[in-house]
Amino acid sequence: MTNLEQHFDLAVVGAGVVGLAHALAAARLGKRVVVVDRDAQANGASVRNFGFATVTGQARGEVWRRARRSAQVWNEIAGPAGIEVLQRGLTMVARRPEARAVLEAFLETEMAEGCAWRDAVDLGDRLPGRGQVLGGLTSGVDLRIESRTAIPRLAAWLETAHGVVILRGVAVLGVETGRLETSAGAVRAERIVVCPGDDLATLFPDSFARAGVTRCKLQMLRLADPGWRLPAPVMSDLGLVRYQGYADLPQAAPLLARLRAEQAAHLEHGVHLIVVQSADGSLVVGDSHHYAVTPDPFARDDVDALILDEFAQVFGQAPPAVLERWTGTYASAAGHSLVETPMPGVRLVVVTGGTGASTAFGLAEEVLADLHDLPQPGAAA
Repeated sequence: MTNLEQHFDLAVVGAGVVGLAHALAAARLGKRVVVVDRDAQANGASVRNFGFATVTGQARGEVWRRARRSAQVWNEIAGPAGIEVLQRGLTMVARRPEARAVLEAFLETEMAEGCAWRDAVDLGDRLPGRGQVLGGLTSGVDLRIESRTAIPRLAAWLETAHGVVILRGVAVLGVETGRLETSAGAVRAERIVVCPGDDLATLFPDSFARAGVTRCKLQMLRLADPGWRLPAPVMSDLGLVRYQGYADLPQAAPLLARLRAEQAAHLEHGVHLIVVQSADGSLVVGDSHHYAVTPDPFARDDVDALILDEFAQVFGQAPPAVLERWTGTYASAAGHSLVETPMPGVRLVVVTGGTGASTAFGLAEEVLADLHDLPQPGAAA
């Protein structure tokens, strides 16, 4: 019997991190799962990012709770799946008094569990060769994996350890209750979850249109080994007006006003700083944000220069040589995600805030609990 002749409990469209998160959640419930993806290997947003599972700074409420749960799942599966956790925590530095005020206000919220303030002299190896910074918020709840290898390893582990069937190079042409029509034939399943990422046109385009979903293009760089090691990823003032857990605080308004006066070009291009380090010592640095239904595929040198300028300000030194440049895209809309029921037994699930690596596992458990009428994760029996 071929894979396509089997009847599955769950069929997942899309083998990015959101799709694989649903496959994992279902497999953990003992379900028979098939994942269908049009690409021969991971190629989209899930491998073009920082691999940074960020809890600290996520939007207050359900998004923050999903991020906490997702970090827990990453920690649970990393060892068994052969995924190395390269860095833990976060160093969110403050270059301005207004940024420090935002972080001090954040520390008074329930979202600051595991976080603390450190003055600049106390940051130590968390910020080697530091520039003019006042200090920073440190966290121990976040983690960083190498997404280019982690996503393929997660998929392989789902196949070998959980019996998930992954069909690659197979396009899904249509969806109906209990059935996928694919380029390789029909796939039958009791439940279906469609996780198409930023493919806004192939499946359920009306849902994307109603939700106002567009695409966000990112520019990112890999820099040579700087000769020092970062125990945790680093972010800076510009991130405080983009990450909603900080940006929604009243104290963020004065910071935004100052940034508009001093770094207008950075804000215009959606630039903020994230710096993570890979096992070979190289740094992944970004990023920028430009929005269009079909963004152009080209990276602009002036935008990269803005990213590297913020790097120099934070670290107090010229950036190392650029080894790689690339762009990525993800689905973008107001709010964290688009979750709809276009027909009975089918869910459309898209993370629309660029936080797939950070929140997909928590979101997937919620979707699967609803789809199979199961108790929510952590609920009393």
